[in-house]
Amino acid sequence: MVKDLFESLLKARPIFKNKEVMRPAYIPDILPHRDTEIRHLAAILVAALRGETPSNVLIYGKTGTGKTAVVKYVGKELENKGVELGKPTRHIYLNCEIVDTQYRVLQNIANHFITEWSDRVPFTGWPTDEVYAKLKQMMDSEGGVTVITLDEIDKLKGDEVLYNLTRINSDLKRAKVSVLGISNDLKFTEFLDPRVKSSLGEENMIFPPYDADQLRDILNQRAKMAFREDVTDEGVIARCAALAAQEHGDARRALDLLRVAAEIAERDKAKEITEKHVKLAQNKIELDRVTEVTSSLPMQSKLVLFSIIVGEDLSRAAGQKMGLTTGEVFDIYKELCKKTGADVLTQRRIADLISELDMLGIITARVISKGRYGRTREIQMSAQPDKIREVLGNDELLSAIRDFRPRIQSRLGGSF
Repeated sequence: MVKDLFESLLKARPIFKNKEVMRPAYIPDILPHRDTEIRHLAAILVAALRGETPSNVLIYGKTGTGKTAVVKYVGKELENKGVELGKPTRHIYLNCEIVDTQYRVLQNIANHFITEWSDRVPFTGWPTDEVYAKLKQMMDSEGGVTVITLDEIDKLKGDEVLYNLTRINSDLKRAKVSVLGISNDLKFTEFLDPRVKSSLGEENMIFPPYDADQLRDILNQRAKMAFREDVTDEGVIARCAALAAQEHGDARRALDLLRVAAEIAERDKAKEITEKHVKLAQNKIELDRVTEVTSSLPMQSKLVLFSIIVGEDLSRAAGQKMGLTTGEVFDIYKELCKKTGADVLTQRRIADLISELDMLGIITARVISKGRYGRTREIQMSAQPDKIREVLGNDELLSAIRDFRPRIQSRLGGSF
């Protein structure tokens, strides 16, 4: 039995003095390299302080480009200025990955205006029309301007709520509403009702990715607040910035790398963070990301992924060059569907699922030329197959067939 389990751990000199500033949710007082975007958004929303309705705005940009941080920062400043001027101005932030239905969105917004718990709109149970009527009533009773931010707006199920929110001003007498939408997907509006698309996208903003120098500035700012003195150096921060810059300039990725590297160093009881710790952090984050992404895949995508792993095993056993075609993956996939009782999708749909796995970074599917025979895709695993196999093995349906070797007729060598 280990006694005083935490005593020695508490005596070790910590590297962190405030770990929370390394979290993506932390919004610093100064956002490096986003002054232009801050000023642009403020110039749109200043109308709220004049009692006017600001334009609706769609904000685009890849993950980790500061979209959410800028919107929350400007929203907080807007509310503070509204209090100072005596102008009722509110900013309501919702993440549509969590609040993804019309009822939940309207319910959450309405409850921002309700102080008495007994009067709050319940989680379920009311007709949606009744929730919408309650929201209009509460907004008009409070008056002023409300700016509603819908982060991950492309995750909403249906566009009815967007239709209602972009037209709610015509139903309000004393209040005004503006909608900000944040998305990583530049094409998500293509699937919206044309009436919603025109009213929602009155203004558009695009956030460019950070370069390595900008990421280094961001990390230096956070490191001064997060770490004790003399526990890191410019080389470590430059390394984290360079790695994140290679992956679309993702500040969140850079912060995660530095934070996890510091956590590893602290557990090792090291006096400082080194590039060795950054390398270990990179491997850990990659494994965690692969585990999370793979475990959340739909069953058909898991079957396709498992088919690619089986195909690579068969290629290796036959001494063949690695790299499968879509047709070969489809042949294995059909055999797996027979074993699991799953519905067999068309080869075209399987090609789409392969493209999605490629976008997630779990596989690579590059187009190669076969000369006069045309072009095909060469499909290979890019994440660690053993780790993927382990995650897929946790699925009840796939665990029974993880050692399955189907008989396929292809260049892999016939029967296995």
